[in-house]
Order: sequence, then C-alpha cells, then structure tokens
Amino acid sequence: MPIILRLDRVLADRKMSQTDLAEKIDIAPMNLSRIKTGKIKAIRFSTLDGLCRELRCQPGDILEYLTEEQVKELGF
Repeated sequence: MPIILRLDRVLADRKMSQTDLAEKIDIAPMNLSRIKTGKIKAIRFSTLDGLCRELRCQPGDILEYLTEEQVKELGF
C-alpha cells in the first residue's frame, strides 16, 4: 500500500506511550497497535481525529504517501 503510517515517530516525538494514547482516544490497545504497524486497510475519520487531537498534530504528520517505486525501494 502506498500510504504508510508514521504513528510511531509522532508518539516518540510526543514522548507518549501507545497504551496512554489508546486510552485517551478510547480504542483497544490492539487496534492502535494494528494502526501503528500498518496492518490495517482503512482508518475511520473519528479515529484520525482522536489521534490528531491527542497528539496535537496534522493528519499529514501521521500519514505519508509513497510512490510504487519508493514502496519497492523500502521493501514495504
């Protein structure tokens, strides 16, 4: 998939744990883990809203578009 999630980077920048974030946006820690690792095919706008609200960021800070060539180069 050419859209990847950079949630791990934003969490590290904010010094926030995955568990704390899951609790704050009221989703199961396992679901947040799946988002963080990119093992999802879609994300609800309400979840994206919660992530951006709690991490004080923009969607573009979490989501990144890669071309097919970049995906191959990075081995995704």
